[in-house]
Amino acid sequence: MAEVVSFREPVGSDKTLFVWKLSPGPGAEALHHSLFTAFSQFGLLYSVRVFPYAPEIAPGFYAIIKFYSARDAYRAQKACDQKQLFQKSPVKVRLYPRRKVHQYPVNPLSSFKCQELANYYLGFSGWSKRIIMLQELSDFQVKENTSPAKSSAGQSLKYFCALEVVLPAYGCQSRGTGIAGEDLEQQEGPLEFLMKKKKTQKLAIQKALSDAFQKLQMVVLDVGA
Repeated sequence: MAEVVSFREPVGSDKTLFVWKLSPGPGAEALHHSLFTAFSQFGLLYSVRVFPYAPEIAPGFYAIIKFYSARDAYRAQKACDQKQLFQKSPVKVRLYPRRKVHQYPVNPLSSFKCQELANYYLGFSGWSKRIIMLQELSDFQVKENTSPAKSSAGQSLKYFCALEVVLPAYGCQSRGTGIAGEDLEQQEGPLEFLMKKKKTQKLAIQKALSDAFQKLQMVVLDVGA
């Protein structure tokens, strides 16, 4: 059986688990770590969020866990429901209740999340990126005998990036673009200007990388089927 995994925020109740009956003792931060450790054994996690019960209900916490894969979420639910996991009492795990579907836009993953997903399914050497262009689009002019920082005060720094993501094992390439800008303040020295320039370039590259991954989808096979 095959499943399509895309480089977008996972949506749908089939990829989301609702976990409750969590002990109030450890605290939210410790529970987050324990839940991540327990459920990441079944597949890559998009997010783990821990919430306290309302004070008038009962002490304790519940959690919402998102997987990228519906198959992984299903396996985790079956394996962890009514199990103690990391506490003395069993927890309850269910697929997130289905609600009325609203046509909200699906958010693209950040460049960090895209790389995390690609590394998980393709391996660290299973993909690469190649910068095609990194061009400055700033609208300021550097005056003669004046540093760039002083000439650009009150203006903005902007960069455009075009890059290509390559999956060599599949003979596949995907191109993406990104634009990033940063406002420049008065009284900025050369060091601050250089740091903002590097930051803007990095952000443009990250946006282009995310854009390139949005055009790819992975078909994941169940090797155990």
